[in-house]
Amino acid sequence: MLQQRTVTSWGNVRKGRHLTAAPAFRDDVPAAVAALVGAGNGLLPYGLGRSYGDSCLNVGGGLIETTRLDRVLAFDTEAGILRAEAGLSLDALHRITVPRGWFVPVTPGTRFVTLGGAVANDVHGKNHHLAGSFGCHVRRLALRRSDGTLMECGPDCETGLFRATIGGLGLTGLIESVEITLVPLASAEVEVENIPFDRLEAFFDLSADSADWPYTVAWVDCLARPPHLGRGIFSRGRPAADGPLTATPPGRPLTMPLEAPSGLINGLTVRAFNALYYRRPGARYCGRSHFQPFFYPLDGILRWNRMYGAAGFYQYQCVVPPDTARTAVPRLLDAISRAGEASFLAVLKTFGDVPPPGLLSFPGPGTTLALDFPNRGRSTLRLMTALDDIVRKAGGRLYPAKDARMPADLFRSGYPQWRAFAEYRDPAFASDLWRRVGAV
Repeated sequence: MLQQRTVTSWGNVRKGRHLTAAPAFRDDVPAAVAALVGAGNGLLPYGLGRSYGDSCLNVGGGLIETTRLDRVLAFDTEAGILRAEAGLSLDALHRITVPRGWFVPVTPGTRFVTLGGAVANDVHGKNHHLAGSFGCHVRRLALRRSDGTLMECGPDCETGLFRATIGGLGLTGLIESVEITLVPLASAEVEVENIPFDRLEAFFDLSADSADWPYTVAWVDCLARPPHLGRGIFSRGRPAADGPLTATPPGRPLTMPLEAPSGLINGLTVRAFNALYYRRPGARYCGRSHFQPFFYPLDGILRWNRMYGAAGFYQYQCVVPPDTARTAVPRLLDAISRAGEASFLAVLKTFGDVPPPGLLSFPGPGTTLALDFPNRGRSTLRLMTALDDIVRKAGGRLYPAKDARMPADLFRSGYPQWRAFAEYRDPAFASDLWRRVGAV
């Protein structure tokens, strides 16, 4: 059954009317795909809607919602190989695998993402420098094309289509099921160290010194000025060798009940927050944490995107290569600090050199910076255009899953295999992002 409804991406900047289908069983998928194809204007898979910009939207066209397709199809608890429908969330997956001593090999900053979304955006996590991205651990995909064909693809079969689908933004077809290799887990707890640093150069030193730690990431104060430009808190962790195998920690998450008033997040409030956060008692810490607050701190507040009010927010995430990172990252932070555009969600991490599995995979060797900017209209867009110029000159690229305004030339220079990808794109699958950056 098709329904018209308004769909909004996580950043709440992009939204629009869509014709939607929500099949509950795999047997229902061919008819749902055919109905949306027949309605015209293309279709696009849609999971839990955590893409920040317009990569998950197809305004005026169709969306096929996958969250009811959430069953585990097979789980080898001896080998750690799991196959499940693509609408299964990482949150639900953990409830099945963690008590049995298994964990996802790579996880992004939220557990509220589907397996299909993890593949389509080739998500990365705190362990990229050792484990690569999510697609590196995918064994098989079942992909439904718009002509009704169900194709099985993997690293050793239909490899071209497989590489296009990993990080392919849902444009090669509907992922019906995913088979992945999990990693063994002795405890649901993580051994954590938090280390404050007072300048950007110290971040690079800590990253190099922590290369043998499985998980590393840093929060940075993007409003700090020299001599403390890029100050922040470096976090590193490794799985605990023993402890309980509980999928969820005690307590319940908070919920942001309503959209905050416009202007709540501004230069004054963020400057105050950043100063307090940098100097808080837990800024320097050594101890244990359940994996949820370590990997997913923002999930502790459900619907946290409402903090940005009705105007929403943009996320800007880039990666710049190792040979330009030490000059480009300071320039990015300096431009942000001078502009006074407030972001208290600013994350810095060093990626490793694990080869990317997808034609449009975002992670690559270098340093990645991710920031949330409240939508203030032209001033915010001007700042991001200035950041684009720094990234472009540094030979970097932006993350399409987070993007809502990247110019086509920056997409194409950052993803030189985009034409090869276009050969595998299903002609009936479309998105607002692809019409903006990739359509020819």
